[in-house]
Amino acid sequence: MDSTTSDLGCTLAGGVSALSPQTLIAFRLTVLAHYRERGRDLPWRRTRDPYHVLVSEVMLQQTQVPRVLKKYDQFLAAFPTVLSLSGATVAEVLGVWQGLGYNRRALALHRAARTIVFEHLGVVPRSPVELRSLPGIGTATAAAVCVFAYDLPLPFIETNIRSAVIHFFFQECVAICDTDVLSVVELTLDRENPRDWYYALMDYGAWVKKTYTNPGRRSRHYAVQRPFSGSRRQLRAAVLRVLLSVSPSGMVLEDIRMAFPLAGRDSAEVQDVLQELINEGFLVCVGRLYRVS
Repeated sequence: MDSTTSDLGCTLAGGVSALSPQTLIAFRLTVLAHYRERGRDLPWRRTRDPYHVLVSEVMLQQTQVPRVLKKYDQFLAAFPTVLSLSGATVAEVLGVWQGLGYNRRALALHRAARTIVFEHLGVVPRSPVELRSLPGIGTATAAAVCVFAYDLPLPFIETNIRSAVIHFFFQECVAICDTDVLSVVELTLDRENPRDWYYALMDYGAWVKKTYTNPGRRSRHYAVQRPFSGSRRQLRAAVLRVLLSVSPSGMVLEDIRMAFPLAGRDSAEVQDVLQELINEGFLVCVGRLYRVS
């Protein structure tokens, strides 16, 4: 084991003050040494452009790095600026996004771009409060944009950070609360260079997950993702793929149901998904024709 024995209980007995300086130093040295030896060279780490950082952070929500690597440059080639993204159609954005999954993120990013253009004069906000007001931007994503685009030393948690902290400080614990993890993150944060520190911390956490049983499973907030196959998500994605593949005029319900891979799906279920996608802003229905917005 590459970490020291924790001097904390599972619920941070004694509070963050219970952490000894030696333990904090050992953690920082471990993380930084790993980063020097195994740090990842990722394209979004080579930019401080706030829009590019925002795109990468939205893509990385619930999606592993290898999948994002296949789409990040392609997406920015299609929409190099927040203005170009805001002026695109939903169909254009979803067409480039295909393969990343969770299409709601693409729609939210598109709406966020329009909000940035019309309400923030095309400048991605540097305030976490303003960022959280954008569609699809939660607390962690807002803080990450502030850190990586604007060098603001804000504490936040994502999956690799959680694993790094739990592995080092909570080795014998279960049902660990994020408030305890965040306390450690805040205490160990490099306020002079938060950007590189978080890169190091996330790389260490990613390595820990590959090397040991994923420590994140001992988080109180850990949830097993439901299988994609046969799910509502799969049906929604299939409907969007079918409609993105046809002419802009759209398709009628009967033809949508017969298209691969929707053949054999219950008509009422497909129609329900179509209405759901209309309500969310993905689709419009003109007469009997459904098409992507």
